[in-house]
Amino acid sequence: MKIGPPSDPPVTGSPSLPAALPKAVPGTSTSAAAAATKSNQSAGVAVTVSTLARTLEAANRGEAADVDTEKVNAVRSAIEQGSYVVDPEAIADKLLANAQELLDRTRN
Repeated sequence: MKIGPPSDPPVTGSPSLPAALPKAVPGTSTSAAAAATKSNQSAGVAVTVSTLARTLEAANRGEAADVDTEKVNAVRSAIEQGSYVVDPEAIADKLLANAQELLDRTRN
């Protein structure tokens, strides 16, 4: 694996990609970026939003899944007191289950 700048020059002027995509500016709403995206779309550029992007957007608006604040506070307290115990078998089991779920999704 080579570490450093790519040896190939960047591709420019591709007819299927816009010359500049809108960038999020801190302190501005996503509606400005959406308007810029719509203007790009009207120029013949198709735009699709992934499920992950929609989930992240919902999380930014506070529509994400509920957080069990009581459990978070209990774990935080146990960590501060030094009584929090990590169960490596439970972590391994959940990692394997998540990996299996991802594999099952890609096969379908």
